[in-house]
Amino acid sequence: MITIYGIKNCDSVKKAVKYMKAHNLSYHFIDFRETPVGAEKIASWLQKVSITKLFNTRGTTYRTHKLKELGLDDAGKEAWLAKENMLIKRPVIEYDNNVLVGYDEALYNAVFKG
Repeated sequence: MITIYGIKNCDSVKKAVKYMKAHNLSYHFIDFRETPVGAEKIASWLQKVSITKLFNTRGTTYRTHKLKELGLDDAGKEAWLAKENMLIKRPVIEYDNNVLVGYDEALYNAVFKG
């Protein structure tokens, strides 16, 4: 089962959903705003992807909370991800014991069609 985590109005999430539909792949969507993920889920993702890949430093949430000025270490970043899911780079896709972060059509083709 493919699980997509994100928010409905995110362009990258929309592209991932469109990809799944175009390739007849069934998926389950979890909206961070309706069902926030906690520290346990984030820790499980971080066993498979780096904090650099998962932590979004380009979004408004990062700027609004002035997180650059805090000089967070990896543990600090992980704590913020659990506290504020909008800092998670989107989409996050769980599939077959893998975690994919962001929209990457070439990677999707390799994983889902390979």
